[in-house]
Amino acid sequence: MACIVQKYGGSSVAAVDKLQKIARLIADVKGQNNDIVVVVSAMGKTTDELVTMAREISPKPPRREMDMLLSTGERITMSLLCMALHELGYAAVSLTGSQAGIITNDRHNDAQVIEVRPFRVQDEIAGGKVVIIGGFQGVSYKRDITTLGRGGSDTTAVALAAALDAERCEIYSDVDGVYSADPSITAEARHLPEISYPVMQEMGMAGAKVLHAHAVQFAKEKNIAIYARSTFKPGRETVIRKLSPGTIIGVQAVVSEKQVARIRLHGPDALTLFRQVVEHLESEQIPIKEVNLTETITGGGPSTASFVVSVQNVFGWEQIKAALMEKTGAAIAVDTDLAALSLIGEGLNRNNLTLLETVGLLARNGIPVSGITTTSFRISLLVPRNQIEKSVRLCHSRWVAIGSTT
Repeated sequence: MACIVQKYGGSSVAAVDKLQKIARLIADVKGQNNDIVVVVSAMGKTTDELVTMAREISPKPPRREMDMLLSTGERITMSLLCMALHELGYAAVSLTGSQAGIITNDRHNDAQVIEVRPFRVQDEIAGGKVVIIGGFQGVSYKRDITTLGRGGSDTTAVALAAALDAERCEIYSDVDGVYSADPSITAEARHLPEISYPVMQEMGMAGAKVLHAHAVQFAKEKNIAIYARSTFKPGRETVIRKLSPGTIIGVQAVVSEKQVARIRLHGPDALTLFRQVVEHLESEQIPIKEVNLTETITGGGPSTASFVVSVQNVFGWEQIKAALMEKTGAAIAVDTDLAALSLIGEGLNRNNLTLLETVGLLARNGIPVSGITTTSFRISLLVPRNQIEKSVRLCHSRWVAIGSTT
C-alpha cells in the first residue's frame, strides 16, 4: 500500500462540522487502499487564546510551561477527528507527538526535531488504522513536552513522511498553495504552481507563513514532494520538490516579516559584548540571524556588531530586552520599529542589478533601507515597519507582476 501523510491546519479545522468534512476526505483516501497518517493543528484561534490566558497571568511565562499549555490545542483536534472517523466506520487512533516518536532537542517554544521513531505509528498502520497525530509538538531527550514554533505542524508532517518513506506529503489549509506575495497585502500576488526546495526554504526563513523552512529541509533530504492545497476548494496546488537547476531565474516571491528587532553593539569591546548578549539570548532559547561584525581599520578587533531577532513568538520580549539593555548600558541599541523585506528566487545574486534597482526603487519612494543581507536565493532589506506593506507592493510590482529583467 502507498503511504500518504496529510496535514490539516488553519481555519480548515476551526469547527466540528469542518472536522467532520475532513473525516470524509480522509475516509475517501483510506477507501482507495492507502495507508494514511494525518497531522492536525489546533482548532481555529485556540493557540492564540491559550497565549492570551498565559499572558494574563504572567508577562513572561516560563517557556517549559508554555509548551505544556500550547500542546493541548492539537490534542483537542486529533481526538475529535478520530471520533468523526469512528462514526464513519473507520478504525482510527490519535497520538501525541511524543507517542508518535517525534524526538526534539531541549529547547522550548522553538524545538528542533532531531529524530523520528515512528514505531507506534507503524504498528497502528499495520493494524489497519488511520493514525491521527497532534502536530507542533514532540518530546525532548529529557522527556519534556516541547513545541516546534511557528509552522510546527508542517514540520511534524514532513518529518513523519520522511521517516515513514511516504509516497507524498499533502499540506492542507485555507489557501490553495503558495503565492508570490501575501494576497492580503497585494492583489497582484500570483499563485505559484511549483517551487524548488531552496526557494521555499528561503521563503519560510524570511517570514512566509505557508510552509516552515525546517519542514522543507526534511523533504529535501528524502526527496519527498510536498503538495500545498486548499482543504475544501480542490483545484490549484503548489508542489514543492527538486527542480532542474536554472528552471526559473529571477524574483519569484516577495516576503515580509513585520515583527523583527535589530540589536546593535558598538565600542572597543563589541565582540565581547556580542558574545555576552548572544549567551544571554541563548539562555532564553532565542535564536539570532543576519549577524554582522565590523573590524576597525587598525585591526583592533570589531568595533560594531549587529544581528536580527524574530520576536513574533518570543514570550516576554520586552522583559528580555530590558534585561539586555541593563546588562550592556550605552553600548547597545535595540531597533524595534523595523521590518524585513525579502526578495526570493533563483540566481538573484549572480550580479548586483536586482539589489541596486531595489534600493533605488525604495529610495525613490521615500523608504529608507537600514540594513541588507543576501544569500544565494534571497535579498533581505530592513525597512521601517510602518512602510513594509508599501515596500512589498512596490517590489512585487517591479519584480514579479511585470517579470524580472536582470
